Amino acid sequence: MDENAEQQHPTTTVSTDYAHRQLARAFTTALSHPDPATRSRANAKAGRWREVLAGIADGSLRIGSRTPVAGLPAWVTPEVVRGGFATGRALAEGPLEPYERAACRAAGIPEGRAGLFAYALTEAGLAGLWALLDSGCYRVTVPEEAALLTVAWLVRAGEQSAALELVAVLAPFAGRLRFTPPPGDGPAAEPDAVHRRTVGEAVATLATRRPNIAVETQREALTVWLPYSDELLAHWLETAAGGRVLTVDPGPDWHRRGAALLLRYRTLAAAHRLCGKHRKPGGNLGILRAALKATVAGEPLDPKLRGLLVAAVDGMVHRRGVPGSERHSALRAVQAVQAALPSHHALAQVLLGRLAMLGQEDGIADPDAVLATVTAAEAAQTGIPAASAVPAALHRPVLAATSAPVETLIGRGLVPSAEVLAELAPQLAAAAEAAVHPDPALRGLIAAGHRAFAGRRSLLLLDYAHQVRAEELPWVRAVRPHRSGDPAARRTGTAALRRLGELALGTFPGTVPPNPLVSELAGLARRADAPLPFTEELAADIFMGGFTPKFTAAAKIAAGLLEGTLYERYYGIDYAEVRALADRADGARERSVVAREFSALCRRRAGGAGTSRSVAANGTVIEQAQILTTHNLAVLAGPVGVVPAGGWEAAALGAYGTVRQLVALAERQPRPLATVKNAAFAWRQLVFHLSLCSPQEREAVLAGILREHPPRLAPAVEGLRLASAGHGFDLDGTAARRFLGWTVGPHWLLSR
Repeated sequence: MDENAEQQHPTTTVSTDYAHRQLARAFTTALSHPDPATRSRANAKAGRWREVLAGIADGSLRIGSRTPVAGLPAWVTPEVVRGGFATGRALAEGPLEPYERAACRAAGIPEGRAGLFAYALTEAGLAGLWALLDSGCYRVTVPEEAALLTVAWLVRAGEQSAALELVAVLAPFAGRLRFTPPPGDGPAAEPDAVHRRTVGEAVATLATRRPNIAVETQREALTVWLPYSDELLAHWLETAAGGRVLTVDPGPDWHRRGAALLLRYRTLAAAHRLCGKHRKPGGNLGILRAALKATVAGEPLDPKLRGLLVAAVDGMVHRRGVPGSERHSALRAVQAVQAALPSHHALAQVLLGRLAMLGQEDGIADPDAVLATVTAAEAAQTGIPAASAVPAALHRPVLAATSAPVETLIGRGLVPSAEVLAELAPQLAAAAEAAVHPDPALRGLIAAGHRAFAGRRSLLLLDYAHQVRAEELPWVRAVRPHRSGDPAARRTGTAALRRLGELALGTFPGTVPPNPLVSELAGLARRADAPLPFTEELAADIFMGGFTPKFTAAAKIAAGLLEGTLYERYYGIDYAEVRALADRADGARERSVVAREFSALCRRRAGGAGTSRSVAANGTVIEQAQILTTHNLAVLAGPVGVVPAGGWEAAALGAYGTVRQLVALAERQPRPLATVKNAAFAWRQLVFHLSLCSPQEREAVLAGILREHPPRLAPAVEGLRLASAGHGFDLDGTAARRFLGWTVGPHWLLSR
């Protein structure tokens, strides 16, 4: 048994109840949601769940297995839906992609994957693959697309036997799966640069921006209808003497020009339909136009319309002045400047033009250049005034695609959470893995493949089986002997592991590392030939009561680091007992026995709650395992050697700040239990960080906490004070408590 296997169900069957519930939910959404796009997505999702259930029913799907799809080996990337259920399809299958059709036409062969696979192994096909390898102008969207490039590299490296073995593994699936990659814009960015979004994704976001109807309506009013109303007002003022209209006979030319004004209104109204104020009969423009229409037609104005006309003209002149006057001209000049401001939609088109010049699969190395003011050339092309600034509302999609070292992104506020850091972790890991390969073409291929593999969704597995790992892919295994034997190159993985750990602890103190981040940390450790027991956060709703041997190994590391410390006293741990238990795990059988005893220890520590099988009870047992192992903190601080950038005192203060924020948030929420759990996890990190502080640092932090803390936290603070002073305290007491997140029944933090 792999002692670092990922936690899954220790059972032999999987109920279809979950799949039926998901199908019903998707069907309901597809039937009733008001948004057509949402209904369409839900309908597609319902189709995938029907495939899951049909596959389970006819035996073509074995949910819970590492090979869930009959006829497909474990290395094939399956399509996986929520909950880890495979649908029965591989991500690399389906109709030919456009680039595959183009490749068949260029090779002069019938369209089909089997023919394309065979052509790739010819002299001409290998030459094309070598050119692609050297240029880096390809993308790997699913891991299988790197397979034939790997064959080509092996042939060029003189490894014919390895190439033939790999071809033999791939050949049975040549007609079904994509083994060649789609074209890309160019080589990948600098190895140390990472990005959250690609240029193409930024383009897609900006392309969805539509003109703001309210803004464009106001622009139409300023540029079309106000000038027209000024003309109409000035026309009526020609009939005024002493400032009162209809006191002077304007003459036939006035009537002719009035008819022209009415005709132009119809033209304007047909062309400009956003603003509707001019259509209101009771509005000033409506009154002036109705009176003009009657007068031009030779009809006498009835007393009511005449009175409305006089009032409208007097009011307009009083508010804004006579058209052409200094006051009126100054107002219209300000409004003209406002109307001339380019719309966000128009400026988005400028950004789209700039982004079209960049590689669509890459990040943006110089976002400031993309967000610069409008140039003279762009002004001439678009009509937007030169030097117009790009509004802040358009910055976000561009900045999200910034390509830079992760520390730079964090400094710019572009990595706001540990979850976002987890999104970037595969790119850091890919660079580290690629660095141990001396050949540049192979480095690029390895990095691209690793990034694609990081997107592989986890399967629901049984009997403690672990997910497929990158090193199990046959094309990755084929080039593994070509990793550099240079110790400096091998240290790259260790350095990347330490760097990622420092970022997680120092940047987001008090935050539980997300499982994708934990997976990348574990992968970096394995590839650095230093496998470590990184432990995932387990789901309480599917937890079956046991832990794999790596949890015991992680607890042993924690015991070596924390025995005799504040952490041990606060949580009431006997780390000597834990270490003695872990020391008995020598062979595979002993590891399994010890793992069961460790699971039993966690249940005992959970007390009465751990004896039931509710989700909350499961959570209490899982939390005890997290406490004993420190949930990866001890592994990072011990064997990896991570020290937060600001030191342990700064990390402790940061974790306490997170606790305070979460407790304050919980007080405002109608359903705060999830927030309380997160606050308890942050508190655990606070206790851990304090345990690694110097005595002086610890006393300084504790003094601040004792001086100022939320009243609801008082029992936890008192327990921390007692533990710091070397005392124990009653677990069931109320004056001093251990701050735990999971509980069966009301949580004490919410009862005050």
